[in-house]
Parts: sequence; C-alpha cells; structure tokens
Amino acid sequence: MSDALVIIPTYNEIENIEAILRVVFSQEKDFHVLVVDDNSPDKTAVMVKNLQTEFANKLHLLQRKNKNGLGAAYIAGFEWALQKSYQYIFEMDADFSHNPKDLTRLYKACAEDGADVSVGSRYVKGITVVNWPMSRILLSYGASRYVRLITGMEVKDSTAGFICYKREVLEAIDLNKVKFVGYAFQIEMKFKAYKKGFNIVEIPVIFKDRVKGKSKMSGSIIYEAIFGVISLKLKSLFAK
Repeated sequence: MSDALVIIPTYNEIENIEAILRVVFSQEKDFHVLVVDDNSPDKTAVMVKNLQTEFANKLHLLQRKNKNGLGAAYIAGFEWALQKSYQYIFEMDADFSHNPKDLTRLYKACAEDGADVSVGSRYVKGITVVNWPMSRILLSYGASRYVRLITGMEVKDSTAGFICYKREVLEAIDLNKVKFVGYAFQIEMKFKAYKKGFNIVEIPVIFKDRVKGKSKMSGSIIYEAIFGVISLKLKSLFAK
C-alpha cells in the first residue's frame, strides 16, 4: 500500500490520460492514482477502467455525474483519499503541464524536509513557463502578485495546481466550506492552510502548456479569482 495518492481530475482527456498514468506509475516512488472524471463525453473514464486491470489496486476511478468545476472534483477526491490511509495527497493535471517526474520532489519536501504543503511553483525562481502566450503569463504572474498583496501570503505561485498536501492539512480544513471552483479554489486552499499555520514550501518546476486536448480556462474562472481573493481576506478578518 502506497502512502501517496495523486488525484487527477479529468474532463475530455482521452488524448492524455493513458500516457500520463503510465509515466506516473513508472516513477521510482510508488504512487497510487485517483482519476476523478466528470462524465467526459469522450469516454475518458472508459479508458481508465480498461487500465485498471493492468494497474490493479494502484489506479482508482471516481466518476461524477456532472461537470461541476475543478474545485468540486478535487474536494471529492480529497474526501475519498481521507477515507483511506494515504498520508500524502497530490493535485496534478492530466495534460502534462505538470511533469510527473516532479512528484517525488514534492513528496520529499513533505515526507523528509518538514513541509506541510509543497507547491510546484512556476514563479519561485523567475518565470519557468514554456509555450504560454505572453498575455497568459502576465495574467497568471500578475494574479499571484495580486494575491500576495491582498492576503499577505508569501506564496509566489498561489494559483498553482501541482501540490502535495500532508493528510493533516486536509483534515484540518473544513472541506465542506471551500467555496471556489477555478483558479480561486487553488488560492483558497493555500490561504486556509496558511491561516492555520501550516508550513507551505515552493518547489521550482517547469510548467509546459498542454499539447493535446483543450484548455478549461474561461473568463468566469478569472473573474472568480480576482474577486474571490478579496472575499477570502475579508472573511478571515471577520473570523477573528
């Protein structure tokens, strides 16, 4: 039984899912994977089911009936993981924008080096993003600077979605009260961990834009992030 579970949310990732799973399972460290699929029309879940025979007891599938957002998919995955004995729980995209070879580095930061949350960061050592248009780099980098200004959190890549959480962090956060679903979900989770005094460490990674499949980025996700940060800060002040 592995102590580490990688949660991969999917919606129409049939072009990527088999390849990403094979690379995760090829790592020297033994990782289990939970795919959380939001009823993908392209039958991503069917592909995962077919692979479960090959990766018995290591590859798990949680199917949801509707596409309710990234945050809701991760919350469902977190709740599933906490019902098991996993001690280190990861977020990772299916599209190879996150390099599975970095999973071990994130794991060691928490398992060996004292971090409670380790973040695969695009901005902790300059800007390490490949194949993004300048407009998107500026939006993402600017959003992280904005979050630091509003929240006081020192995390340089607050919207990052490549993360390892120690079990205790997810147990300490009331997952039922996590509000946001897009970029702001990633900010909210880090902010809640920060407010509870957990040690958040950033590990530099190279982020590559997807080659196959379509991005899920939308204007509403960006809007949520911009105004959601102010809401988070205000609520934290009143909570005192």
